[in-house]
Amino acid sequence: MSRKQIHLAAHFPGVNNTTVWSDPEAGSHIEFGSFVKLAQTAERAKFDFFFLAEGLRLREQGGQIYDLDVVGRPDTFTVLSALAAVTERLGLAGTINSTFNEPFEVARQFASLDHLSAGRAAWNVVTSWDAFTGENFRRGGFLPQDQRYDRAETFLRTAWELFDSWHGDEVAADPETGVFLRDPAAGAFAHHDAHFAIEGRFPVPRSPQGRPVIIQAGDSEEGREFAAATADAIFSRYGTLEAGQKFYSDVKGRLAKYGRRSEQLVILPAATFVLGDTDADAHERAHVVRRQQVSGQTAIKFLEQVWNTDLSDHDPDGPLPSTDPVVDGSTIAPGRASVRMYRDPVATAREWRQLAEAKNLSTRDLIIEVTGRQTFIGAPATVAAAIDDLVQADASDGFILVPHVTPGGLDEFADKVVPLLQERGSFRTEYTGTTLRDHLGLEPLEP
Repeated sequence: MSRKQIHLAAHFPGVNNTTVWSDPEAGSHIEFGSFVKLAQTAERAKFDFFFLAEGLRLREQGGQIYDLDVVGRPDTFTVLSALAAVTERLGLAGTINSTFNEPFEVARQFASLDHLSAGRAAWNVVTSWDAFTGENFRRGGFLPQDQRYDRAETFLRTAWELFDSWHGDEVAADPETGVFLRDPAAGAFAHHDAHFAIEGRFPVPRSPQGRPVIIQAGDSEEGREFAAATADAIFSRYGTLEAGQKFYSDVKGRLAKYGRRSEQLVILPAATFVLGDTDADAHERAHVVRRQQVSGQTAIKFLEQVWNTDLSDHDPDGPLPSTDPVVDGSTIAPGRASVRMYRDPVATAREWRQLAEAKNLSTRDLIIEVTGRQTFIGAPATVAAAIDDLVQADASDGFILVPHVTPGGLDEFADKVVPLLQERGSFRTEYTGTTLRDHLGLEPLEP
């Protein structure tokens, strides 16, 4: 019986509490050479795609830019289009927001990217949940969750109408007859609903994939349903066996109602890794990495997000504050996921105090404990076995790897873990197709 094939992607994260910007081997997070390095390493290792995250506003804390997020936010399409010229097979996935953009503009950009890359484009469709981000845009504000996903699905289906306004056989370009277009009505579209009222001609002929591969990253009920209805891949946060199998079963179980099969949606949790010559060596390195990721300063920033007050004078090597978090409807950290993650900060503070007391943890040690993100730790053989076992057990279809050092942090995985996955017969030794849909095992789209 053939083994289930693993899908792997490389995530370029930018500077945050996972990426160690202070490491001597860390490089720029905005210079093009960094993007090239990570993308070409991923392609050398035969990864499915390169994944570019995006933020529409630098996050702030206490009214000031949080220094771990100061990376610059280069434009997604500019970076991916440039990478198309220095890679040949690697998929190019970009995160583009559906709340503040317009279908025509995004469809034209993705159709162009798919042409420039010969069929390697992917769109991570996301929504924006906060007014803080919305302030950067003309309309400002934000949409309630149910309306965000309603707009997102309408946005996506509108973009599909634009992609599909060309069937793929319209361009004759026959010099003998002088006929360039077989169908002078090519690209015509008209769409009118509660969100969009647009009509005209889409200016980009059908691209190699027809449409970009669609990725979705939502974990809410609405997000899971949106992915089941529309996505080709879903970016999950469940990388362990039990949680992964539960998520996998839930999302794949929703496909039938939309006339879809299990293999038409690829589930890819985000995963970090720390390798060593032995398992013990890897765990020692992981301990060092975690303390690099959570400095005393960073620990205080995390603490402030729950306590919702200025704690700059608090000793990170001391105990947690004796006072309770401030709950007054405001937030010291707008735009951060912690605002949603810790919906009951008083209860969170109580849990953290109990954990700190039980394990005799300082503030910094406690933050390291509760924000741990290291998925795979061990010698290359240990990590290869763990990844393979999770995929074969239907806890995922693969992983989107997030190295803690950019851009060279993927090299060790590519050189030491990938060959072991190939020996197991679980990962390709060469690309067998040319498009990203080929890499993901997705059927070609009919015109």
